[in-house]
Amino acid sequence: MHKLLQDHPGQKILLLGNESIARGAIEAGVAVATTYPGTPSSEISMNFFQVAQESDLYFEYSTNEKVALEVSAAAANTGVRSMCVMKHVGVNVAADPLLTLAYIGVKAGMVLLTADDPYMFSSQNEQDNRYYGKLAGLPVIEPSSVEEAKEMVPYAFDLSEALGEPVIMRTTTRINHSTGPVVLGEIRTINSKGDYTKDPFNQVPIPAVARKLHIRLLDNLEKAEKIAENSPYNFIIGAGTWGIVCNGVSYNYVRDAVRDLGIKTESRILRIGFSHPLPSSLIKNFLKGCEKVLVVEEGEPVMEEALKAFAQEEGLTLKINGKGDGLFTRLYEFNPGQVRQSIATYYGIDHTPKALLDLSDIPEIPQRPPNLCPGCSHRATYYEVKMAAKSMETIYPTDIGCYTLGILPPLSMADFLLCMGSSVGTSCGFSKTTDKKVIAFIGDSTFFHSGISGLVNAVFNNHNFTLVILDNGTTAMTGHQPNPSVDMNILNLSGYGRVSIETVVRGIGVSHVTTIKPYKVKKSIEAIREALNYKGVSVVIAEEMCVLYAKQLKLAKGKPFEVTGKCKNHRNCLNEIACPAFHIWNDQVKIDPDLCTGCAVCAQICPENAILPIKAK
Repeated sequence: MHKLLQDHPGQKILLLGNESIARGAIEAGVAVATTYPGTPSSEISMNFFQVAQESDLYFEYSTNEKVALEVSAAAANTGVRSMCVMKHVGVNVAADPLLTLAYIGVKAGMVLLTADDPYMFSSQNEQDNRYYGKLAGLPVIEPSSVEEAKEMVPYAFDLSEALGEPVIMRTTTRINHSTGPVVLGEIRTINSKGDYTKDPFNQVPIPAVARKLHIRLLDNLEKAEKIAENSPYNFIIGAGTWGIVCNGVSYNYVRDAVRDLGIKTESRILRIGFSHPLPSSLIKNFLKGCEKVLVVEEGEPVMEEALKAFAQEEGLTLKINGKGDGLFTRLYEFNPGQVRQSIATYYGIDHTPKALLDLSDIPEIPQRPPNLCPGCSHRATYYEVKMAAKSMETIYPTDIGCYTLGILPPLSMADFLLCMGSSVGTSCGFSKTTDKKVIAFIGDSTFFHSGISGLVNAVFNNHNFTLVILDNGTTAMTGHQPNPSVDMNILNLSGYGRVSIETVVRGIGVSHVTTIKPYKVKKSIEAIREALNYKGVSVVIAEEMCVLYAKQLKLAKGKPFEVTGKCKNHRNCLNEIACPAFHIWNDQVKIDPDLCTGCAVCAQICPENAILPIKAK
């Protein structure tokens, strides 16, 4: 039995934040869960995927976040509890249906989990998705700990049903990827089958209907504010006059700082867990008891700006600060020392931080940026494209996935990136406004996510570029989740279809389509060169299973190679593909046999044929 299905109320177990969220949904009786995988939310979906094999939960990896939200919205409007999971930038993709769903509402609980990523550990921006609550007019809740994350999920479902609206649950990486003790609760029985009652004049938002629904949404927002006033997740600690308002993981740092600075008597903390709509009366009463207030919130000054407006409404003249010189920044994550120092500075507390360890006698740690794995077929494809385009001036639009790491030298195969699927759309623009050869890269999962529409646009408008679809048989970067082109029989799972990338590309109308096997270097270069010389839209599908995925499925067949005595130290292997299995020892290139996957790409580019398989002893 999956550990999240244990029906032992009161038992305490250690869970990852994402596991805790999934358990909360299970306790709430979630019947439908959908997602497009994205860090830092991926483990929530992975656990749903596993749990669905052992329960009545329906779970799907949708083609993108918009589709995931639409599937969940429909389920919730048949009276079935649903949850939609995505990373913060995924909400941008889902925003179109989300904002209209707020008007239409839901018949059963629906929770949208948005996992924000301060510091951009795995993201292209650090947008603050609290703004989506304000934009859509939907409730937003934010946990401060792993256990609270579990507790908030059933609360969110109940809140959703009380209001007839989806509820946004916003987490951050520090909550998603922390581990903590969680007390298990009772598991609610799943209601997996609902019914749909036609009500077009409340669910088809033509202008006359939408006007009426907007009134309903604003009424619900007022109800939500009244609930927020008495929510157990908005509370005050302490009775001093030094006010501190905080949310999310910052609450833990504030509690520690108040203790460490010895200001428990002087301070008053307002923790906001139900953050939209904000509890105006609770906040105004809090402000009236304070000399001044420091707002501790990662990201944008959402609460700070609201507090200043509330103070103005009440005619209060106290200082309210958060972001600014000497205090907090809108950048990145906070840490306990930073919060402690800012509180001390703001309230004039004599505080000397502990001296940092003297590391002057320790050599500087070399940088170790993320890298494509040893034997990764993307590295082979990049090398082959580079060789095929050697005489050309090129622009390389890239996309979101493992292959984005092609930005690093010596590959240097990434020039421009906006978002999922943007490699195709931006190639259309580059091809029209420059005379350079445009070669775009996109992964198999990302192609289905949002690359298809750009390719349709390219064919219709007769653009001129080459699209390389890197098909490694999985959604690799977020943990090997399936996508529509994956053969699910490999995973011993039935009931799935399979969509051929080549069939889709040809169906769109691309005339020049070729499939290569990246580990066959010479043939791949020839095929790519032919595609590059084609006038119009050409597509190259680089088809090779992710080496880690193949190893996980016990399908990896390669044997390690070694550099023999024939090597003349030209270092083509090191300087042109830079596989992490290579290293220098005694001024000679060596291959780590524990890292080498036996892809043989380096052997094919060695001018002396000095790289050979290790002979069995």
